[in-house]
Amino acid sequence: MESILKSIQKKKIPINPAVVISNKPNAKGLKMAEKLGINIEIIESKGFKGSRWQYDKKVIASLTKHGVTPKNGLVCLAGFMRIVSPEFIKKYKNRIINIHPALLPAFPGLDSQKQALEHGAKYSGCTVHFVDVGIDAGSIIIQAVVKVKENDSVESLSKRILKEEHKIYPEAVNLFARKKIRVLGRRTIIS
Repeated sequence: MESILKSIQKKKIPINPAVVISNKPNAKGLKMAEKLGINIEIIESKGFKGSRWQYDKKVIASLTKHGVTPKNGLVCLAGFMRIVSPEFIKKYKNRIINIHPALLPAFPGLDSQKQALEHGAKYSGCTVHFVDVGIDAGSIIIQAVVKVKENDSVESLSKRILKEEHKIYPEAVNLFARKKIRVLGRRTIIS
């Protein structure tokens, strides 16, 4: 999120961030967003008794209140560690993007770097993708490759992947904002 907001602030991405929503009241990104003058909303998930869709309706209400609609908005998941409901995904089809610390479709889900090391992968990396109903299964927008070193630990590999994440997530948002992305079936075409 920080990389995206800094790129927007430097006028590298022609988009106006409307709101930063967090499910955790002490998320560090909230302070940064506030400092940059971006609206913040906290919709706590801890102790929420309803369904995923009931929670997501609250998120959608906040997005709508801030002008982020399925026709004109982009939802960037950045540190939002909740699975969004199929209803939310359907409503914002091809308007929700996420970043994953692996070269999808390899190593979806949690502990991707650990999975890569355990499988003896020679290369790992990160992927920005559209969110669909599968776990880390949406159409791929952009990827960055990171060579796995013989002496890598989960921490050292994660650190190098994170550097690439900070480059490609803003790049993907920029492509979207400039209307350079088309989705054809499972493929994402960048013009």
